Amino acid sequence: MKVYLVGGAVRDRLLGLAVGERDWVVVGATEAEMLRAGFVKVPAEFPVYRHPETGEEHALARVETKTGPGHRGFEVYAGPEITLEQDLRRRDLTINAMAEDADGRLIDPFHGRADLDAGLLHHVSPAFDEDPLRVLRVARFAARLGRWGFRVAHGTHQLMRHMSAGGDLRTLPAERVWQELEKALAEEQPWRFVEVLHRCGALGILVPELTERLGPCGAHREGLDPAPLAALKRATALTGDPRVRFAVLMHDAAGSDPGVICRRLRAGKACCDLLGLAVSRGRQLRAVGTAGAGEAVALLEAIRALQSPQALVQLLQVGAALWPESVVPARGRLEQARLAAAAVRGADLRQSGLQGAELGHALTRRRVEAVRAAWQAVERGRE
Repeated sequence: MKVYLVGGAVRDRLLGLAVGERDWVVVGATEAEMLRAGFVKVPAEFPVYRHPETGEEHALARVETKTGPGHRGFEVYAGPEITLEQDLRRRDLTINAMAEDADGRLIDPFHGRADLDAGLLHHVSPAFDEDPLRVLRVARFAARLGRWGFRVAHGTHQLMRHMSAGGDLRTLPAERVWQELEKALAEEQPWRFVEVLHRCGALGILVPELTERLGPCGAHREGLDPAPLAALKRATALTGDPRVRFAVLMHDAAGSDPGVICRRLRAGKACCDLLGLAVSRGRQLRAVGTAGAGEAVALLEAIRALQSPQALVQLLQVGAALWPESVVPARGRLEQARLAAAAVRGADLRQSGLQGAELGHALTRRRVEAVRAAWQAVERGRE
């Protein structure tokens, strides 16, 4: 039995990045031997076991045979005769197909270190095109490693174009597409995920509405980003929150019915709710700079900002990325409105005997008065 550190942990160490989870491949062992050694089997589609002390996952070396269409159309075989090189060959990118032995020696049969040094995302073998999910994974690695200049190798891009032109991308479960998109939105350069998918034709299959907003593919020229990518870059500079980034990226593509995109992608509820708010309340948000106190209170109530200040923070970040000229100058004004309105509490009015619709009307009126007074006080202070 020989144990090797593989995949992302090797890649990240060579890049000088912090190593998170560590994955291991075991060569020359059977399941019975793993169990006798104290490993605990993990429910999975292939033989994976948790180390009895570290809890880290150890997988038996395995090979895969394509048996049907889609991401799951594979037959997996693991046995003691499978070599480390055979196991690494089934991986997606050369930079993910490196290993280290117990002495820390690098094992690199597919020249991943050279591609790492060259900043190339390069497929390991022609079998890359057997799994459509790899198109999204390559795009996500472009988002993760783009700040170091990593780019998709020409041959890999051609394979991805071929895969996009075929039908396998349509077989991907929506949940898996969403998982990759959500992860990519949390990366340091999430727009590269979109760019890579757009250039290879995959985005037109997965989110055709966004493809229309991006326009035809061409050589990228800095400063000439299509509106959704320019807005996403602004959102990325403001926050690492993938919910905000999702709402910004999809806003124009969503049109008047964001539910269409959300249902197709099976997007998370928090992301969809924020996108819905941005679509339905965008006009009000952009007008805050010139709005009266009543309009400000109506917006705060509509987005539940008086119960959850975070809702206002997120919507303001979305607005600042989409409409910086109108929203950025008004952010302080709207936060003043929230603080003033939140200070007027329904519990205080109930003590005076108000209830039902009468209480609601009085609460709104008092909040509008409080916001108006707060804004007037600020204006007087500037005189």
